[in-house]
Amino acid sequence: MHRFKDLEIWKKSRKFCSKIYSTTSKFPESEKFEITNQLRRAAVSIPSNIAEGSSRKSNKDFSRFLQITLGSAYEIETQLLISYDLEFINKEQLNSLSKELESIIKMTSKFNSTLK
Repeated sequence: MHRFKDLEIWKKSRKFCSKIYSTTSKFPESEKFEITNQLRRAAVSIPSNIAEGSSRKSNKDFSRFLQITLGSAYEIETQLLISYDLEFINKEQLNSLSKELESIIKMTSKFNSTLK
């Protein structure tokens, strides 16, 4: 078992989740139950799955939760691109959030490889 609160990927993904909430708070009200909701749910999923996976007794089980985490990260990447296409975010926001997300993806993948 791992202590999720000590994991850098959990700390970083928790901060990233807050940034997604802040960014989507400026989206059009008409998107509240659409892309705003999707982005927020996927962002919450990242630290949540890291935390849940860390409670598992085997590295194999934890690895499965990290795979789900990566799926959520790629979902966010797609939704950020769509948000940019729809002009809900600008290029600077897209680049900043994408860069941070890419770091989380790399950290998660690397950590996951140590569990196998």
